[in-house]
Amino acid sequence: MTEPLLTTSEAATYLGTSPRTLEDWRLRGGGPMYRKVGRRLVRYRAADLEAFVENGARVNTGGGKPV
Repeated sequence: MTEPLLTTSEAATYLGTSPRTLEDWRLRGGGPMYRKVGRRLVRYRAADLEAFVENGARVNTGGGKPV
């Protein structure tokens, strides 16, 4: 069974950010992976949001990643 796809608003709630921030990330890059459904619909997988959060893990403000 495939996991349900989340809307931008649902993904923003999941990440604790605003839908506008996700829109900015899509425009500029650097945000979580997303899917285009048709020409206009943007959707997110929860697994991709989790991967985005895990990829952002740091051990200090200098950007050191955990081992």
